[in-house]
Amino acid sequence: MCYTQSMITEEKLHILTESAKYDVSCSSSGSGRKNAGGIGNGMPDGCCHSFTPDGRCVSLLKILMSNDCVFDCKYCMSRRSCDVPRATATPEEICELTVDFYKRNYIEGLFLSSAVHVSPDHTMEQLVRTVKHLRTKYNFHGYVHLKGIPRADRALVSEAARYADRMSYNVELPSESSLKLLAPQKSKQSLLLPMKQLKSEREIFRAEKRKGYFLPAGQTTQMIVGASPERDGQILRLAQGLYRVTGLKRVYYSSYVPVVEDSVLPAVQSPALREHRLYQADWLLRFYGFDVEELVPAAENLPLEFDPKCAWALRNMHLFPVEVNRAPLEMLLRVPGIGARSAQKILSARRYTALTFEHLQKMRVVLKRARHFITAGGKFYGTKNELSVRELLAAGEAQENARQLSMFENGTALSVRTGEL
Repeated sequence: MCYTQSMITEEKLHILTESAKYDVSCSSSGSGRKNAGGIGNGMPDGCCHSFTPDGRCVSLLKILMSNDCVFDCKYCMSRRSCDVPRATATPEEICELTVDFYKRNYIEGLFLSSAVHVSPDHTMEQLVRTVKHLRTKYNFHGYVHLKGIPRADRALVSEAARYADRMSYNVELPSESSLKLLAPQKSKQSLLLPMKQLKSEREIFRAEKRKGYFLPAGQTTQMIVGASPERDGQILRLAQGLYRVTGLKRVYYSSYVPVVEDSVLPAVQSPALREHRLYQADWLLRFYGFDVEELVPAAENLPLEFDPKCAWALRNMHLFPVEVNRAPLEMLLRVPGIGARSAQKILSARRYTALTFEHLQKMRVVLKRARHFITAGGKFYGTKNELSVRELLAAGEAQENARQLSMFENGTALSVRTGEL
C-alpha cells in the first residue's frame, strides 16, 4: 500500500513513529554540545527520558525518515515484502516537526532512523541533510541520535557525525550465518566497518583538537534476543568485542517480538527475563571488572534463577567470605549486594574506622545478599551451608524479578540500568 505526496502530515507522523517503536537504542546520556544562541540543549542535564513498554523514549521525537524499504529483513515490519502502509518524510518535514514539538515542550531531542529507501546512499544523504539543516538552518542545538545506514558511502558517514550527537549501527543478529538467513542484504562488515571508521575519526578529531563536534555522545548498537539460535554466551562475547574494538557507549538488547509471520522465525516472544539478565551481565562487563568468560560459557544461556553476579559467586564459594575492612576494590565489586557506589563508600569509610554490619546497613549495602559472602570486623552473619544460601538467594531473587519485571511492563526502566548488583 503506497501513499501519495498529498498525504497529511498527521498520517505520515503516525506511520513513521509507529514503525520506529521497535528500536530501543534511543536513550541519551548527554553529549556536551553547547547552545550557541539557538534552541535546545544537548548537555548532560538537557535530555531526560521515560521508557514506555514497547520501547519508545517519550522525551525524544522517535521517527523514521521512511518505512519504504528495499531490504527484506525477515524480522522487520518495514521489510520490502511486508504489506503495511508506507510513508516517506522530507528533511524539511522532519526539521519542522522537531522544532515545533520542542517549542511545545513535547520533546527535548530527536531520534532519527530510516528504512533503506531507494538505496543506502540516497537514504544516508537524506538523513545527513535533515540533521545538517536542523543545526544550520533551524539553529537547533538539542540532542540528535542518528541511525547509520549499512553500505552507505564513507564520506556520508563522516559528515553525519559532524552534526549528530550519537550514531548507531544496529548489529541486530549475533552471527554472520543468522544475518545471511534473516537479513540477507546486511553483512557483518557492512555494520562493523562504519563503526570502526567513526571510532578512528573521533579519536583523530579529539587528538587534533579541531573546532566543532564529532559524535560527542559516541555510538551504540542493538541486538535482537531470541530471533536466532545464538546463546547468551555468544551474544555477550560479541558485545564485549564491540566495546573493546569500536568503543561503544552501550549495547542494547531487545527481546524478539513476532510482529511479522515467517517460517524461519520463532512463533513466540523471547522471555523478558532473558533480556534483563543480559543487561545485568552487560553492566558487570562495563563497570564491575568481569570478563564474559567468567559469567557464561559460549554455548550456554545465563541462568534465569539468579542474577549473573550471584550465579558467579555461588560457583566460586571458595573465594568467600571476604573481610570488608581489607578486601581490595575488585573483590568488593564481586560480592552480591555490594555495588560500585557502595564499594567506593566502603573504601573511603574504612580509612577512618573498622567497619561493622551496622555501618554497612547505614551505607545501604544489600545485606540480605552480602551477609553470606562477607565478614565485618571478623564477624559473619550469613549462612555457611551452600545449599541453604542458594535457596535463600533464589527466594529473594524470585521476588525481585517479579517486582522489576512488573515495573518494566508498566513503563519504568529496570533497576539494573541505574542501580547496583
